[in-house]
Amino acid sequence: MHAINITMYTQDTTQIEAVKTFMKSLNIKFEITNVKFYELTAKQQHVLDNQINLNKILYKDAETIYTDLKNSYKL
Repeated sequence: MHAINITMYTQDTTQIEAVKTFMKSLNIKFEITNVKFYELTAKQQHVLDNQINLNKILYKDAETIYTDLKNSYKL
């Protein structure tokens, strides 16, 4: 038996429960860990926390910024 690592980015706990049920139905042994692959400094976390519930009209999405940059540099 070979172990494999699977990374899943779930939106809520119901998705995790569904995966558990599926794996159990196939009699597959598994373990679930909650791993943070990055650590934010206190200042970075503070900046992110302050952005919660801000008006989204004030911001551009990444695709728009990318397109604007390409157009401005004629790429």
